[in-house]
Amino acid sequence: MTLPKIIAFPQPGAAPWIEEYQQSCLIHKDAATVDAYLRILRQFTDWVAERPGHGKQFLPPHLTATVVEIYLSSLKEQGYSVSHRTRVKSVIKQFCQWLIEEKEALKRNPTRGIEIKAQQQLAPRILIPDQRFVLCSLVEQDDDLRGKALFALGYWAGCRVSDIAHLEISHTHIGPKVGWVHVGHKGEKFRDIDLLNEARRPLYDYLQHGGRDETSPYLFTSQRHPQLTEAGIHHWFRGLKRQATKDQWDLIADLSFHDLRHDFAHRAREAGWTLEEVAYYLGHVTAKGTPAIQTTVRYTQVSRAEVKEKLKLMKG
Repeated sequence: MTLPKIIAFPQPGAAPWIEEYQQSCLIHKDAATVDAYLRILRQFTDWVAERPGHGKQFLPPHLTATVVEIYLSSLKEQGYSVSHRTRVKSVIKQFCQWLIEEKEALKRNPTRGIEIKAQQQLAPRILIPDQRFVLCSLVEQDDDLRGKALFALGYWAGCRVSDIAHLEISHTHIGPKVGWVHVGHKGEKFRDIDLLNEARRPLYDYLQHGGRDETSPYLFTSQRHPQLTEAGIHHWFRGLKRQATKDQWDLIADLSFHDLRHDFAHRAREAGWTLEEVAYYLGHVTAKGTPAIQTTVRYTQVSRAEVKEKLKLMKG
């Protein structure tokens, strides 16, 4: 019987494969792109190694179409966007192609034929008062100071998950009375935003008593890593929702952390903010640094219920 060709490396796991791939194919890419590629590959190969039957080890023959499909589906369930999942697939595809052409460790690219369907463009989520009440109540009842701070940045500051996960402690300026942060990891569209007291207080409490890893450059840390990842934030939000009663669950079951950002935009508009002000605060800016109004308009679309209320004010 002919055994599959498996290239031996001096140490187990995916690290040697990824390191050699980096030196072979990523050497001419900019630092930000290399960092993104390596992060995606490490998360993916770690996940593959944890699949049943893999013995917590990574080998190229583990990379099958089924594995890639299930991984991309798991990202979708965690709330990752179509664009992110498309990028993940592209990175995996290029890595596998290198394994085929340079290492002869695969015979077929497992990403071939896998499609990521674009989601139907729906109106951004506006939370109803009961949904806001349930989420805020669950956070208030929880003793997790880190969780309270995470929620505050999403609900009271409209931050993206990437903004929060990559927020550095040196960019966090929080005191007992004032607070502002320097955020904008996505697309490196950084901005300085002042925080409402509802966002500042949880951050201040977390910094004072939340038990973060003081050696980490990142604001949010975890027990396993010096940085709480985007996946970790989605995991925390799912855990928060699981604390709901059955009646509460029916209201919030399909909400994602990103819905907090959309809802913030709507509440800001209701409070009288202009589209330009909302665009700046959320980081909706063009390459020239001007407000990307069209993106903000999509975030703040009016609802049928809002128009129905305005109909009552019409006069003949």
